[in-house]
Amino acid sequence: MMDVTIENFEAEVIEASMHTPVLVDFWAPWCGPCRSLGPVLEKLETAYQGRFKLAKIDSDQQQQLAGMFGVRSIPTCVLMVQGQPVDGFMGALPEAQVRAFLDKHLPEGAPAIEDEGAELAAEPAVEEDLQTRLDKLQQAVQDKPEDEAARFDYVKLLLEMGLEDEAKVAFAPVIAQAGTSQRYGALKTWMDALDAAHRAGDANARLKELDAAIAADKRNFEARHQRAQILLAHNQWTAAMDELLEILMRDRQWSDGLARKTYVAILDLIEPPKPAVAEGQIPPEDPTVASYRRRLSSVVLS
Repeated sequence: MMDVTIENFEAEVIEASMHTPVLVDFWAPWCGPCRSLGPVLEKLETAYQGRFKLAKIDSDQQQQLAGMFGVRSIPTCVLMVQGQPVDGFMGALPEAQVRAFLDKHLPEGAPAIEDEGAELAAEPAVEEDLQTRLDKLQQAVQDKPEDEAARFDYVKLLLEMGLEDEAKVAFAPVIAQAGTSQRYGALKTWMDALDAAHRAGDANARLKELDAAIAADKRNFEARHQRAQILLAHNQWTAAMDELLEILMRDRQWSDGLARKTYVAILDLIEPPKPAVAEGQIPPEDPTVASYRRRLSSVVLS
């Protein structure tokens, strides 16, 4: 496995793929499905005994590379052969589906190592992990409907898995609280962005239209906000916040502070659960969240 940046991309992906297929995994530290898919890909790189190379790209830190590949949601995997992308997939696929994807494209070689035990015993591991977590959260919400933390995590996971209809059903009992609860407000911001993206149609075409409008008028805040919504809907969190910062740097009060409210909502959505620490210790803050909190403070307080 290789962590790829813009500096080593040519050598580790383009040149390397001239000899061995390279599977490029676009991920981010805050992305739950990415954390599930990652170990599967690393396991298969070992199991396939050199038949492909795994290259991981942090889409937050390497936005130029993510843009080059047109990545709109993560995890996204792209298979590079002879310097060119030949196929790809999105989402945390189960191991069996990833194996089928690889077997379709990789040259013949030593057979992939299977786990000892039963045939494909571990193949639904990713789905089971996510489904188990989903079931536990659903049960927690049923047991304590007033538990804001459990419902937030449950609806958030449904949205991460692309289950928008189920998320809206789970959110409906508390939607009236979105105006007073920061967490519920963040979920509503995400759902509003998804609805706006659906109405916009083709994301790439709409982004080009918005880019042209912004180029013609840097203070076209409505276009900038629409652009941020589309990016948010496609899990491009940091790119969305960058666009919102452009609004805040020019007009912090635009539309009753809508840009700031959307920015804060994204921070709530991407902040991972705090790890357990000893009593009296402060858990470390996620570096991406910390960085974007500082950027917001520098703009708002300037």
